Amino acid sequence: MAFLLDTHLLLWAASDPRRLTPESQALLGNPATKLIFSTASIWEVVIKNALGRSDFRVEPRQLRDGLVQNGYSELAIRSKHALAVGLLPPIHNDPFDRILIAQAQVENLTLLTTDNKVIRYPGPIQALK
Repeated sequence: MAFLLDTHLLLWAASDPRRLTPESQALLGNPATKLIFSTASIWEVVIKNALGRSDFRVEPRQLRDGLVQNGYSELAIRSKHALAVGLLPPIHNDPFDRILIAQAQVENLTLLTTDNKVIRYPGPIQALK
């Protein structure tokens, strides 16, 4: 199965897997699981790292390179993803989360998240603890 990871989950998986439950670690470590990251997540890390956010203290190029080297696939942002954002209900105002939700919906991927607001959206979204 293919999963798109939200940004925080991606950061935890890449640099602090102790924050993940054993079940989450097993899912992400399963060789049959296809792991995908969005260009939007890298963009979010670049912006929030530059703003000095403590939860985004990671070198974005190093993060991206590590993800690719570890078998993650990258999902670019396309115009159909941007258009799908406009169809989402106004549950959450975070533009990065909204584009991830739209990408998951358009590409028929399951979005993995730990965000309680994100799981309120319709579509293929799975909450991890």
